[in-house]
Amino acid sequence: MAHAAGSSSRLQAALAHDDPRERERALRDVLAQPAGPRDDELLRDKEQAILKLGELYRDEKNADALAEVLKSSRPLVEHMAKAKTAKLIRNLLDFFADIPGSTQVQIDAVKESAEWAKSEKRIFLKQNLETRLVALYIDNQNYKDALSLINSLLRELKKLDDKMILTEVHLLESRVNHALANMPKAKAALTSARTAANAIYCPPLLQASLDMQSGVLHAEDKDYKTAYSYFFEAFEGYSGQDDPKAVPALKYMLLCKIMLNLAEDVKSIVAGKSAQRYAGPDVEAMKAVAKAHEERSLQDFERELKDRKKELSDDPIIRNHLAALYDTLLEQNLVRIIEPYSRVEIKHVAEMVKQPVRDVEIKLSQMILDKVFHGILDQGAGCLIVFDEPEVDATYEATLETIGHVRDVVDQLFQRTRTAVI
Repeated sequence: MAHAAGSSSRLQAALAHDDPRERERALRDVLAQPAGPRDDELLRDKEQAILKLGELYRDEKNADALAEVLKSSRPLVEHMAKAKTAKLIRNLLDFFADIPGSTQVQIDAVKESAEWAKSEKRIFLKQNLETRLVALYIDNQNYKDALSLINSLLRELKKLDDKMILTEVHLLESRVNHALANMPKAKAALTSARTAANAIYCPPLLQASLDMQSGVLHAEDKDYKTAYSYFFEAFEGYSGQDDPKAVPALKYMLLCKIMLNLAEDVKSIVAGKSAQRYAGPDVEAMKAVAKAHEERSLQDFERELKDRKKELSDDPIIRNHLAALYDTLLEQNLVRIIEPYSRVEIKHVAEMVKQPVRDVEIKLSQMILDKVFHGILDQGAGCLIVFDEPEVDATYEATLETIGHVRDVVDQLFQRTRTAVI
């Protein structure tokens, strides 16, 4: 008992140090004390010392030292309950999230921990760590490694029938395939994730992640109305749990409204009580895009994309849809400019939309091929010749319809004749 009391006093003394190096040394002294499986008090103090040391390195942004703490904690966790071990390792790994540029160090640390868990036959912990490793691979764009690990995990999980982790892994599988632009597989994986989730109690954050991915895939299909409803559900789920992912969910909600040409709705959503909690550069960026779209201003749109690169262009989902929106906006501007003309210089059109002549020429060619309007490009003269909308002659369609009716009548007469003969 005296030994345990001495340990607790050492821990308190270590935490009382203001100097980081003194605190580090004192915490390591606590960890250096020998402990057996029955020294409950000392084991608790060591657990706290490890977490405090991890926090210290997190605050100092020292990813390598944090990885070393994770590795050196393994002898201690051998005497701890499996649930406590998983929680301690998870907490230490969570500290990496606050260290910028630590993804590769975190990947190595998680991989080593997963191998250790496998050697110790801690299967549940191994699967949790490998699931986290898949998410890290995705963030680091290591899609090949992610898919390989996903396939291995799915084989194990289907045998064990662990629906919770199975849901998470299928969701990650959907994210990987979406990143690789394999939409059929992304949708199939999401369906599998939802099927597994329906068989269990699905935690709010996991449900929000499922809704978020559903919104992303519906947005890819240009079904922005359905996507908005999923993003709204995801936003509510994340917001209810005070999760930072509520911000991207809100951004995607606003994106859907912009893509539906309902830019005026952005103001009312942002002014809402739940959205006001997340006011910041991300929301301001979407408001600026909505304003540029409402005013059909290509210059403002381009300026916002350039000035707010972190909030807009660095997000692949936002970037892809805004590229399509820019294309639509350019098309609308070109149609409005060429509408009064039967013949107009391409250079003049380019000056009106403030875009390079070559880009405008390519876009006009595409619009002619897509039959947005009828005309030809006279590249020799540098002009666009616009034709009147051709009148559709209904005679051809009417003739085909009549022939179709005659065929039906002949078929019926043939059937009657055949019946009469029999």
